[in-house]
Amino acid sequence: MKAIVVEEYGPVENLIAKQVPDPSGPSGRDLLVRVEGCSVNPVDVKVRAGKYDDYPDYYQHVPQPYQICGYDAAGTVIAVGPDCKLFKKGDEVFYSGSPIRQGSNAEYQAVDERSVGHKPKTLDMTEAAAMPLTYVTAYEALLERLEIKKGEQAALLIINGAGGVGAVASQIAREILNLPAVITTASRPNTIEFTKKMGATHVLNHREDLEKQLQKLNLDIPLKYIFIAHTTDQYMEVCARIAAPFGKICSIVQGQARMYGTQFMAKSLSFIWCLLGTKPYYQLDVESHHRILEELAELIDSGRIKCHLVNRLRLTVHGLREAHRIIEKGGNIGKVSLGLTEQGNGELFV
Repeated sequence: MKAIVVEEYGPVENLIAKQVPDPSGPSGRDLLVRVEGCSVNPVDVKVRAGKYDDYPDYYQHVPQPYQICGYDAAGTVIAVGPDCKLFKKGDEVFYSGSPIRQGSNAEYQAVDERSVGHKPKTLDMTEAAAMPLTYVTAYEALLERLEIKKGEQAALLIINGAGGVGAVASQIAREILNLPAVITTASRPNTIEFTKKMGATHVLNHREDLEKQLQKLNLDIPLKYIFIAHTTDQYMEVCARIAAPFGKICSIVQGQARMYGTQFMAKSLSFIWCLLGTKPYYQLDVESHHRILEELAELIDSGRIKCHLVNRLRLTVHGLREAHRIIEKGGNIGKVSLGLTEQGNGELFV
């Protein structure tokens, strides 16, 4: 099959086209999926660059001698393993795959069905591929790690509200959890407008004093929860200052997360990491991802959750390199996805 691979970790030019063997099987509960759309996340960029450090032993477990990057995907099931219970041949699906198996930047991918959901009917393949990683990450952070209760009279601050994860976290907070105040950070007119569209009730400028801006809001409920989706270490001290006593702060971005000398201890604050890959990496509660994605498909088709896709590209080497450059540049809004039917030059996967 055709694939876009990394044989040597490094710059974006190291993404190259390669003819590789089709995935074997499928066996067990694996599905064999014809990939029709995929998206690019910051984790893909870090993996390709050889700088991914959320797992200290990550590069000891990835496929060799080449790695196919790509977590998110959407496509059609062309074969099912003998133990599959949830899908059949011909089903249209979307998913975020295992962090240590071959990824979605290829014509075909083998993926555990417990990480897969039926594709929303109202989204095309490129749109559907934008949703899984960011949505499941935000869902786990807000509902499982922070343990926010539905209808709770508390405020949530999302740092980087216009990014991929922030854009769905604000929707979850408003549409599923019904929180009265969902505060996000953004600084440019277009990012401010976008995060409001995604559900933010208030927006703070991350380039200015967050504490002073928060005080001016005169909220009558406590800021009990903070979700960090950008530059953890930059925000630890201010989070300690603005969080209500007994509050919780969750981050998805690796860092030192130093708390000594701040108000973390004085306020009895909790700090929690959230990593989407923990369940598949350690094979714990892996079927929850299927459940979350099935629920997401219903929410999308009912219009309660919006797709946050902003950039569409053709699934070629040129397109994938461009997607990586967009992420590396920073300041991007929403998601970048690639599809088989998108406009552009070049042969698919080449």
